[in-house]
Amino acid sequence: MDHSINTVQVPLCVDLDGTLVATDTLWEGAISILLRNPLMVFHLALWLFKGKAELKHQVATRSKRLAQDWPYRDEVIARLKAEKENGRSLVLVTGAAAPVAMAAVEHLGIFNEVLHSSRDNNLTRHRKRDLLVERFGAGGFDYIGNSKDDIDVFDAARTAIVVAPDRHALKWQTDHGAELIDTGPSNGWVSLKTIRMHQWAKNVLIAVPMVLNHDIANWDIVLRTVIAFFAFSFLASAVYIINDLSDLQNDRAHPKKRMRPLASGQLSIPRALAIALGLTVCSILLSTLLPAQFMLVLGFYGLSTTAYTFILKRKLLVDVFTLAGLYTVRIIAGSVATGADLSFWLLAFSIFFFLSLALVKRYVELNEFGLNEVGNVPGRGYMAVDFEMVGQAGVASAFTASLVLALYIHSTEMQAMYTLPWALWPLCPLVLYLLLRIWMLARRSMLHEDPVVFIMRDWRSQLTMAAGMVLVFIGTL
Repeated sequence: MDHSINTVQVPLCVDLDGTLVATDTLWEGAISILLRNPLMVFHLALWLFKGKAELKHQVATRSKRLAQDWPYRDEVIARLKAEKENGRSLVLVTGAAAPVAMAAVEHLGIFNEVLHSSRDNNLTRHRKRDLLVERFGAGGFDYIGNSKDDIDVFDAARTAIVVAPDRHALKWQTDHGAELIDTGPSNGWVSLKTIRMHQWAKNVLIAVPMVLNHDIANWDIVLRTVIAFFAFSFLASAVYIINDLSDLQNDRAHPKKRMRPLASGQLSIPRALAIALGLTVCSILLSTLLPAQFMLVLGFYGLSTTAYTFILKRKLLVDVFTLAGLYTVRIIAGSVATGADLSFWLLAFSIFFFLSLALVKRYVELNEFGLNEVGNVPGRGYMAVDFEMVGQAGVASAFTASLVLALYIHSTEMQAMYTLPWALWPLCPLVLYLLLRIWMLARRSMLHEDPVVFIMRDWRSQLTMAAGMVLVFIGTL
């Protein structure tokens, strides 16, 4: 490659997907179409049959994605702006369709020229190389790219710069000693972050029937509980991935959620879908080791969480009742998996206890949204004016949960199950302490995570739960 030419005179050509933006605009567009209407899968197949160029055009015109919503790579944009200030001509050269390419160019306002795919020409690989050689001559341009599809262009460019490379582009970069722009973590560890293993703590609820039925020393019951735990955890993680895909636009507008692997582009959509599919298969296989009724409960949970992801989480109050119900479903699953009796009192307590936690979750979101904002919280059915009402309902649910627990302790069922039922009365103030403390932290803007996960991590909450377990143990003596 000839480096004798003045660099300022050489145009700097930049790829879009995976390079300028940390995602694949075609995949995102296709996913957004399918999430709105799953039956569009047949249209996508038909467009693909007509050629990838036609598919890109149809997806770009129907996906309704806005250029400002893409996760742009700050490192690449900073480099481009510096080159622009030095007088270089910047050219966006992308395989994306015209609507996507032109929207990105208009949004950034730094490119001198744009070359993109048309309905009959998919501008990738050798086609992109040939167009650039025809336009600027062999070795008459520099190029920034990221993937196997860019290798033909790398070979024809005067200088190649590699960004967040796939394994083929990384090998080319290593073999040729090309410049590499570091863009942070790779897909390796962010895959674990995507499945949100910390959220698995919620599924400890599956063990509640085993503990309350005094079967903790029965190893067969313990094994069933562990299997049920992982079956629910794997399915929950798969649903989290689908939820993140459906919420990309809202997450990118959120100060914290925009750093999630899919929203930030750290994890590719195909890889995320593969992980979700694998987790679902593992969940189903594990459930076959348990009673058939467990599969029904797991299926209900999967359908309910899917409905929550696409519809219910945007409905006022319906979302929090659904969340409370999903927590209770975990307890029902534990009962079905182990054959433990399920008490009416336990279900009633669970509904109010977790309704309070679901409401505190929305309370925190409203607080972060801002009390002076207008309109709905993005992706939710709440407005800033609902802030105090949500708080009042949540605190009321906390007291109701404690009341249900008190009635249970006084019930004939309780008297028959525990030798010293009076020892369980301190559970009522302990439950109130646990919930009201969370509400006070939320009111002080000191609660920054899912309240159930917070309980599992907070030492004071853990100490409170441990004290409760000790009381239950004393009651059985």
